[in-house]
Amino acid sequence: MDFLIAEAREFATRPQPKGGLPTMNVGVPKERRPFEYRVGLPPAGAALFTKFGHTLYVERGAGEGAGFSDDDYVREGAKIVYSKDEAYGRADLLLKFARPLKDELDLMRPGLTLAGFLHLAAARQDKIWMMLEKSLTVLAYEQIELDGGYRPVHAPLSQIGGLMVPQIASRLLQTDQGGRGILLGRAVGVPPAEVVIVGAGVVGTTAAAAFSATGAHVTVLDVDLRRLQQLQANTGVQVATMLSTPYNLARVSASADVVVGAVLVPGERSPIILTRDMVAKMRPRSVIIDMSIDEGGCVETSRPTTYASPTYTEEGVIHFCVPNMSGVLGRTGTTALYNGAYPYLEAIARMGVEPAIASIPALHRGVNALHGQVVNLKRLGGLGGVKE
Repeated sequence: MDFLIAEAREFATRPQPKGGLPTMNVGVPKERRPFEYRVGLPPAGAALFTKFGHTLYVERGAGEGAGFSDDDYVREGAKIVYSKDEAYGRADLLLKFARPLKDELDLMRPGLTLAGFLHLAAARQDKIWMMLEKSLTVLAYEQIELDGGYRPVHAPLSQIGGLMVPQIASRLLQTDQGGRGILLGRAVGVPPAEVVIVGAGVVGTTAAAAFSATGAHVTVLDVDLRRLQQLQANTGVQVATMLSTPYNLARVSASADVVVGAVLVPGERSPIILTRDMVAKMRPRSVIIDMSIDEGGCVETSRPTTYASPTYTEEGVIHFCVPNMSGVLGRTGTTALYNGAYPYLEAIARMGVEPAIASIPALHRGVNALHGQVVNLKRLGGLGGVKE
């Protein structure tokens, strides 16, 4: 975290643009996706923007799912608005958590800046065209990236997802949930569960440590041997590691009780790494948790679900494929977002959107479109996308 603190200090000492800082209207709407309890800005963030003279409009009840009252925002200088039309219609800068729904895009006025976890590589094409036709500047938090490849806003949410996986897997393995009726581990005289994790990024590494702590036998696969070396050298987690090849995937998945897909290619749709044939050869009533579903999924049999009906069974295997899985952790998720995004939000609040984008390479990498002009076609899924 030291480099983030250093970045924040550097931003704070940069001179303001000549002529003073233009003030903005900042909108914080209530999230409308099912089971999404997080909010795009906590009250601490409201204080950040009002300190620099910006006007913050927070939709009534926007923070309730995360445990923040309207009064919490008012105390930090925000104004409460009583309709979504006003929250969207007043905004020069709109701070969301999840990708907007179509009716939310309809409410956005042309030319505003939209920021949030957008995952546009898995978005519907008509949504992307709407963003471009409205000349939006589109900033995807998950694509803000430092020179070494670390994504400081996405990483804290990935860590939360990795920590959630074992508790979800443990429940789904129960007989009453349709699972194989086994404990992850630490039952004397009983073999531990076999857990396979594909991907040794933040999600995979965090999940591996959490599963290992339960006593499960964990195997982690990745195409990058350096990541596997770092997993063993830096975390001290006792896991087996393998190169991710079709042969190895087919072999380990066939004997797995739980398979976790944690494959991510920044800005692109996740590749399919677990085929239907591999799934069909898994143990009956075993569990797949596809953490790549935000980007389209890395398992051929995956399709998005919600917490209203989070699982389905295909080829005899239980699938859990809930996008934005940590949406039910309203307080933790919102705090994690703000911790990771703080240096960049501070820069935007102090410098303005375009000067901040122009002067901070990590922030620029998160820009998908600037005033409706595509900055990076690959980040927009080639204007293809998949249907939600």
